[in-house]
Amino acid sequence: MSKTIKNCFYQNLTFQKLLDAHQRASIGKKTKKEIILFEMDLESNLIRIMDDIKNGTYKFGNYREFTVYEPKERVIKSLPYRDRVVHQWYVEEFIKPYFFKRFIPTTFACLDGRGTHKAVEKVQEYMRKMKKKYSTYYILKCDIKKYFYSIDKEILFSILKDRIQDKKILEFSKIILDDGNVIGIPIGNFTSQYFANIYLDKFDHFVKEELRVKKYVRYMDDFILFLRTKEEAKELLEKIKKFLHENLNLQLNSKSKYFPNKLGIDFCGYRIYETHILLRKRFKKKFKKSIRLWKKLKKENRFYRQKCLLSYSSYKGHAKHSNSYSFIKKMDEMIQNQHIFE
Repeated sequence: MSKTIKNCFYQNLTFQKLLDAHQRASIGKKTKKEIILFEMDLESNLIRIMDDIKNGTYKFGNYREFTVYEPKERVIKSLPYRDRVVHQWYVEEFIKPYFFKRFIPTTFACLDGRGTHKAVEKVQEYMRKMKKKYSTYYILKCDIKKYFYSIDKEILFSILKDRIQDKKILEFSKIILDDGNVIGIPIGNFTSQYFANIYLDKFDHFVKEELRVKKYVRYMDDFILFLRTKEEAKELLEKIKKFLHENLNLQLNSKSKYFPNKLGIDFCGYRIYETHILLRKRFKKKFKKSIRLWKKLKKENRFYRQKCLLSYSSYKGHAKHSNSYSFIKKMDEMIQNQHIFE
């Protein structure tokens, strides 16, 4: 695999690759109106996308905005389905093959075969190794202040330019980055989660290769360093702040701090200790809130059983990665007592 992307834009712009992108983008959403309409004239829609990109006339549509409140309040921007197919194509053909191979093994967001549960497993593995070797140690846990909104598009484009020599891919990357007239990159775009991961790759290598931290884990903009002493944690925190500011124009969230291992770590939806993993209180509150919502929807005849079953399965799947047997049992009891799926 070449270290830089050269002369492959048009050879990857094919009907089959766009069809594959559509199939990925529509997973779990086949019943949505915009996808049904798109599939009613699928061949023509894909050919039109291909011709518009080839001719340099492709224009992204208007964003639909909505607000989510879990785990925190954020404005999500959603493109029309046609544009989401194009984002899928772009990521699969030009981002994954050339950028992912450079990523360190302990960054876990948006990567096939990794994810939150693997990140949690790695954190606990490092905690156990540090406990065995040092008994007591320090944890430096940080996250970036308003990360997606703080990403500097010019810096991001320069990072892409270092790896991409194909002028047509660079031109199209610029169109994607400039789309939406927003500060930073839009939360909700399929490309954004990959751009966000690429943006901090330079920082990952700084931590591993210059700071020489052996035990380091990142999930998107949340990252953890396992260190021998409080003094080392304090020193590295200042170096990290300096690097992020000078190289990526980023600031740490005020919640970034170092603390002794006995306190455990709040990470990826769990409270992690050397000996066990617990669910966060927020998860339990959210589940109980969902139970009340499902009960209300059922009373109003707006209850979609299959959708709620999938949501419940997701809750249980998350809980089963923790040492929470009692609460998992309680989840089943709440469902039964409220007659949710009867």
